[in-house]
Amino acid sequence: MKKHRSKGTIGRKGSAGSASGQAGREESGSSSKGSRLGNAGKSGGIGKQQAREIAGLPVSKNDEVVIDIIGMNHDGEGVGRADGYTLFVPGALPGEKALVKVLKTKKQYGYAKLLELREASRDRVAAPCSIYDKCGGCQLQHLSYAGQLAWKRQHVVDALERIGKLRVAAEGEAGKVLGSDVASGDGGTLGAARGGEGVVVLPTLGMTEPWRYRNKAQVPVGVTDGALVGGFYARGSHRIVDMETCLIQHEHNDDVVVRVKAIGRELGIPAYNEETGRGLLRHVVVKKAFRTGEMMLVLVTNGKDIPHVEAWISLIREQLPQVVSICQNINTKQTNVIFGDETRVLWGRDVIYDYIGDVQFAISARSFYQVNPVQTEVLYSKTVEYAGLTGRETVIDAYCGIGTISLFLAQHSERVYGVEIVKEAIDDARSNAELNGMKHVTFEVGASEDVIPRWKEQGIKADVIVVDPPRKGCDPRLLETILEMKPERVVYVSCNPSTLARDLRILEDGGYRTVEVQPVDMFPHTSHVECCVLLIKK
Repeated sequence: MKKHRSKGTIGRKGSAGSASGQAGREESGSSSKGSRLGNAGKSGGIGKQQAREIAGLPVSKNDEVVIDIIGMNHDGEGVGRADGYTLFVPGALPGEKALVKVLKTKKQYGYAKLLELREASRDRVAAPCSIYDKCGGCQLQHLSYAGQLAWKRQHVVDALERIGKLRVAAEGEAGKVLGSDVASGDGGTLGAARGGEGVVVLPTLGMTEPWRYRNKAQVPVGVTDGALVGGFYARGSHRIVDMETCLIQHEHNDDVVVRVKAIGRELGIPAYNEETGRGLLRHVVVKKAFRTGEMMLVLVTNGKDIPHVEAWISLIREQLPQVVSICQNINTKQTNVIFGDETRVLWGRDVIYDYIGDVQFAISARSFYQVNPVQTEVLYSKTVEYAGLTGRETVIDAYCGIGTISLFLAQHSERVYGVEIVKEAIDDARSNAELNGMKHVTFEVGASEDVIPRWKEQGIKADVIVVDPPRKGCDPRLLETILEMKPERVVYVSCNPSTLARDLRILEDGGYRTVEVQPVDMFPHTSHVECCVLLIKK
């Protein structure tokens, strides 16, 4: 989800995530036999058995088997084995024994539905959300929060070991020594302290209150039984599940969405139909500034003209006084991309203001801004810590977006350079630097792998390079550029453990040592995990 790129909304995967998921499915789990129930004889056993032998699989579609759940994949699905064949079971947890029904088979793995728990995990809890079994937004509400944090750390460890071929230290080893060395910025002592123990992966940093943390709602709108509805897509589909409340959204976001839907029905606003390309209202996007309390409403429409627009604005202002900005984004393309190219202000300001730490940000309709402000401050504080800044360093922030990390680093650096390929993001970054009076920050539009070598030719030498790429990871040419520039430290902020591990292997082979990895739970109750990683030059 990053920097105006398609990182995706919660529960959606980018291409890199899908590729790594395929690899994970082919290699996940260990051998564990499942006991098959006698279904074959019930429905033409001989023919079905022959089909199995032809396919070479121990199970077929609609079979019911009892399996042990031995792990979870990167999507939060339980992983089990039936006679050595891998089955993915949504809703199942490691350590459970379950009766499942096979829904789909492929050559190396299949999918099954959880029918009955024979033995439940001690970490299983009742999901508090009433539409959890229908909505695709969360994947882990049935797992205790402590269990989620532990699994996310293990997910990172597995990726580092399997994909990155890195040796990970046992949990808790050398943590205190390494922690003090990292804080002091003593890279030499730090390298000596870790010795041959391997990469330290710290426990996942979670939230004290892991609910109602999202500051942005992007709600698709459609028609069900002739009525305008809006909510989330059902798991694995584009069928809209109507929603009145979402337990990971800020309560004010829920309130705005509910009232906007009601106003839309009252005014007879037609909802967009994905199949026909007709209808007007596509999405309702709401942004909430946690620190200032300001809110922005964006109506994404399939066309410029909004019927009864004055009445629409009047009713919103009357019923939702906390909304200080009402915008319209126009998207007439038949696509699942939310925003179109044109945005205009219908009423109020074109931005709302919020803070991360002491840094103020102006947030426009299409600005990328981290959706969990509490954990963003945790993540960025760890980035500053790993950068080992004393106030004398020059830092380059690749994939800088609207300057969130750049400006956070600028509080502790002599000079910061940020680069981003999206022009609108750089415009926002420059405005945010001016807003905070930070004149020692320079932003440039372009690809990092093109701009950073040009900076090097101009004599700019980075002490620290920070990267925060989209899910697909760093461009190979950027990794080559880092190896050529040889900064003392590299801090890698990642939203995808698989591509992180791949890139760490390249940097390790090029002369860097992966010292410490800090997983951060930016998205509780989902399968996503962010990481902040420190690498030092060998």
